[in-house]
Parts: sequence; C-alpha cells; structure tokens
Amino acid sequence: MDRACRRRGPLAATAIVVERVPMTTILGSENSSEAADNSLPTVLSAKLPSPAERRAKGRDHRKFVSRSAHANWEPPADRRDPLEVLLEESASRVPELVPLRNRRMLQSPFAFFRGSALQMALDLASTPSSQIDVQLCGDAHLMNFGIFASPERSLMFDLNDFDETWPGPFEWDVKRLATSAVIAARDLGMSREDQTTAAKAGVAAYRNWIERYAEMTHLDVWYAKLAAEELLDLMTPSDRRVTKRVLDKALTRDHLAALNKLTVVEDGRNRIVADPPLVVRVDANGPVFRQLPAMVEEYRSTLASDRRALFDRYRLVDVARKVVGVGSVGTQCWILLFQGPNGGPLFLQSKEAGAAAPQAAGLPGPVRHAGERVVDGQRQLQATSDILLGWTTAPDTGTAYYLRQLWDAKGSADLTSMTPAALATYSGACGWALARAHARTGDSSAIAGYLGKTQRFDEALAEFGEAYADQTERDFEVLRKAADHGVVPMSTSP
Repeated sequence: MDRACRRRGPLAATAIVVERVPMTTILGSENSSEAADNSLPTVLSAKLPSPAERRAKGRDHRKFVSRSAHANWEPPADRRDPLEVLLEESASRVPELVPLRNRRMLQSPFAFFRGSALQMALDLASTPSSQIDVQLCGDAHLMNFGIFASPERSLMFDLNDFDETWPGPFEWDVKRLATSAVIAARDLGMSREDQTTAAKAGVAAYRNWIERYAEMTHLDVWYAKLAAEELLDLMTPSDRRVTKRVLDKALTRDHLAALNKLTVVEDGRNRIVADPPLVVRVDANGPVFRQLPAMVEEYRSTLASDRRALFDRYRLVDVARKVVGVGSVGTQCWILLFQGPNGGPLFLQSKEAGAAAPQAAGLPGPVRHAGERVVDGQRQLQATSDILLGWTTAPDTGTAYYLRQLWDAKGSADLTSMTPAALATYSGACGWALARAHARTGDSSAIAGYLGKTQRFDEALAEFGEAYADQTERDFEVLRKAADHGVVPMSTSP
C-alpha cells in the first residue's frame, strides 16, 4: 500500500462541515420567524459522530496497521544516507556555525538524535501509518518538554519546542518520545530492562491519558493543564528534591536575570556581551539592522491588540546572534533587547523557521508562512503559550522567523543525573503532556479506540524504540567516522 493510500481511511469520511451562515439566518429577525424555522434544521442537520462511533472508527484503523506492527523497524532499501541528509541541512545554515553543530551532535548518540529530526521523519514516512492525524510536535523527544511560566505566572510542564510542528499520524510523536527514552537510558549506562521500562512508561502514560481525555468534553480538554508542582507527587523523595531545585531555578530565569547575565552597561546603556561564536554582536550599519524596522513592525502586526499595546511600550536597544540547542545550531537566531518606560528590559528571541521535518518527509499540510506555522502549532499544542508569540519576515531574503520571550521562567530536566526510576517518571510525565496536546488537536476518542486498554501498543513502541535506538547509534558512527576523515568540519568550541 503506497503512502498516499495509507494516509486515507474511514476517519476521512467522518469529517463534519457546518456551513457558516449569518446570525440573523440562524436566529431569525423580527420580521421573519419563518426564515428562522426553515434555517435551523439546515445548520443542525450535520450530526456529529458520537464518541462511541469515533472509538469504533479508531478500532477499524487497526485493519490498516495493527498495534503490534508498530514494533517493526527495518531500514528500507532506498533509505537516505544519514550523512547526505545532514550535509543537505547544513547547506542552508550559517557556514561558520556548521562545524559547531557537528561537534554538538557528536557529543553522544542522544545529542545526535536531538539534531536528526529530519532523518527520523524520513524514516517514519517509510513505515505503515495509523491514518489518525493530529497536530504533531514533530520533535517530541525528552528534552523538548520543560517548565515555563503561564500568563498567570504559574509554572507549567508541557511541550516547549515547535520548530517541526506539522499535521501527521499521532504515533510519529509517540515513537520519537519512546526512542528518546531508550537512547537517554543508554547514555546513562542503564540496563536493557531500564531502557524498556523508560520507553514503556512514556507510552503507557500517553495511552492512559488519551483514554481519560476521551471521556472529557473537548472544552475541558482545552482547559486541562499540567502544573509543574504535580510532577513532584509522582517522584521518590530523593528525586523530588532534585526536581524542586529545577523548579526553584526556573523562577529566577526572568528578563532581569537575562539582563544581568547577557549585558553590560556602556555609556549609560545596556549592551549585549559578545561571546563568539555563541553570541555575536550585530553590525549597526549592516543588513540585519537595516531590515529590523520592517521586521519589528510585521511582528507587531501579528500580536493581539492587547499584546500589541504592551509591546508598544518598549524600544529596541540592541541585537545579537545567539546559538541555541543542537538541531537549531546554524539557523538564524537572534536575541533582541528592548527597554521599557520604567527601565525594565524585554528580551525576545527571533528564530528562523523553515520547512518542518514531517513536511520535508512528504506529509501534506497547509501552505503558509513558516513562522506562522510554528506559532499556530504552539498555540494549538501548548496549554498556555507565551503572550508575545508572533512571526515576521526578513524583507531582503524572505527568511521567515517566529518570535517569543527569551527567558520566562523556563527550565528543563537534567537527564544526566536521573536514576532509572526518575527517568521512567519523567518519561511518563512527557507522555502525559503529549497526550493532552494530541487530545486538543486530534480525535482522542479515535486514538483511544485504536490504542485500546491493553499494553500491546506500549510493548510495540518499546520494541520500536530499541530498534530505532540501534539505528541512531549506527548513524552516529557514520557521522563520527566522517568527522575523523575530515569529511565534515568540526569546531573546537563547545
């Protein structure tokens, strides 16, 4: 069965389209009660499938691919060479930063996995599909979940990276999560049993929470949140102390902390401190500064009116290029320092947005501004999103960007210090957050019907995670040998 056929299924026939009509047509007018009587059946005649019907449709999708079939991973005969994929990605990146990206990816198989979302998407495109779509994160590994502050200033735990967001089969995200748990456990020297436990914990939490969300109204699902403090209740006392320190540290990561860490005062004004190649000041007479007024104005236009009023209180005072992450190294990423009327700073991060990995792997989706794609995906998937999310375009090059606050009580897990029990708990929390995101953007009843209530899917994805972790280690060795032979450039900087 070709990929196009795998992407179609019974759920496509259940889509409900309700025609938009003027409110006077629905409610009637003072002069025409008859019009109201005639129009109401037109609007209400589109019967929504019941949760039970959608569950049944989900179970029907096992005919396309059984749950156990997801365990299989065999590289296809026409699999893209991982080094070729990496070099192709590097060709569109800042040349002087490519060696740094290669170095970071060679720190460990887990670091390589973090930077190879496109390779995995290409591989997943060769596997059978459940044909039950959601808005994918597209890169749902363990380190792309974390802590951040909600607009109400409460600490939340959720997905925190959306560069690769795109519509696609729900299992793509779950497979990447399960594989990341296996590779992280291997990097920590854990046993095969601990690797399997960590992977199963994430998948089982996903399955169990999808079942719970399927029993809720969609509005209740949309309001559901995972408070960071709730993670503490899941942990052993020793692991709880470590996590509490992460939460406490996150509370200190605000704009004032960024100002103290990233800037110095020169001639009475704050200036971003250069730290090449990680932080590079922008030439005030160069092309970046020339484009900034138009870019800031377009970004401003993408904000809601109340957020625009807030943003209008600030004035741009400095800009620098800043290296972030592993997979993002080499893309255009800037930090913008604004000053407020009462002296308070505002740091925004402007990050290049290109094609999402699932998009590049051939999954269909809407054609739109790449920065808008990221922002819209984040707003759909995340329980509470940054109030200053927006997007813009560089007028000289057409490069798409999205913008968000640089530091806003952000924190992430330290995988290097985790015990097997802590890793399994953390994997389960990630599975919980992923289930909530998919329940917001997909059909939780259909997914729950497909998954069922047994551990069959958990076991299959743990097996897939082991097999794809083996594949990742083989790909990692390809890059390491290429670096040893000078085929790919390597930086001496960390």
